Amino acid sequence: MAKIRFGPGGLGPAKYAIENLKRFHKQGLRACEIEFTHGIYIKEEQCKEIWKAAKKLDIKLSIHSQYWINLNSKDKKKIEASKKRILDCCKIGELLGAYQVVFHPGYYGKKSKEESYETIKNAILEIQKKIKKQGWKIKLSAETTGKINVFGSVEEILNLVGETSCDFTIDFAHLFARNQGKLSYEYFIEKLKLFKKLHCHFSGIEFGEKGEKRHKLTKEKYWRELLEALKKTNHELVIINESPDPVGDAVLGLRVWESL
Repeated sequence: MAKIRFGPGGLGPAKYAIENLKRFHKQGLRACEIEFTHGIYIKEEQCKEIWKAAKKLDIKLSIHSQYWINLNSKDKKKIEASKKRILDCCKIGELLGAYQVVFHPGYYGKKSKEESYETIKNAILEIQKKIKKQGWKIKLSAETTGKINVFGSVEEILNLVGETSCDFTIDFAHLFARNQGKLSYEYFIEKLKLFKKLHCHFSGIEFGEKGEKRHKLTKEKYWRELLEALKKTNHELVIINESPDPVGDAVLGLRVWESL
């Protein structure tokens, strides 16, 4: 049977970080993704105490990098800036004891999917060389994306894993939107059966013909459908909720899991 840690996407302001971690622990949550999506807001000198608290409370931390990353830009300066943003997240994440930095790889733009893949792959390899040079343990985690015109299908992400040894994040809500609501959890779980540990995102989602529009609250029935499928596996999972109420919905997911 699978083992799952549930947690919210968002730690809150740095000054309330430890207080929030204690609250998450009391609610049964054992994971948290720190959102640097609008910029890194935790200072280096604040990291040690947050790391110590998370470790004591058995809360596994991850980082979500900035939204404005594009490793496939036609402008090489923007690619370099994107790589720096990811590395800056890795630096703070390492100090926080986070185990991975989640990022959206980029957009297709006017490039073919094949050319986009090669450009993004090479950028990831360059970032990893710098991570290794620094001696950091933190891993890069390429995320599946929810818009049709954005790089990040399951196949693309798993190919990156195979060729760069980066980690990955399976966002089931994004896949639901990318596939126009036609989603078989069993199909994707089969594709992931060789991986013992999985980092996942899940929430309610609104979508249109181009894919994802916005995240929304996660209904209990959606949690139940996902968790019943995952229950049959032997995975160790972290599931981060990114709805408008990430803490409440993560707790709901935990309660559904406990009821199965």
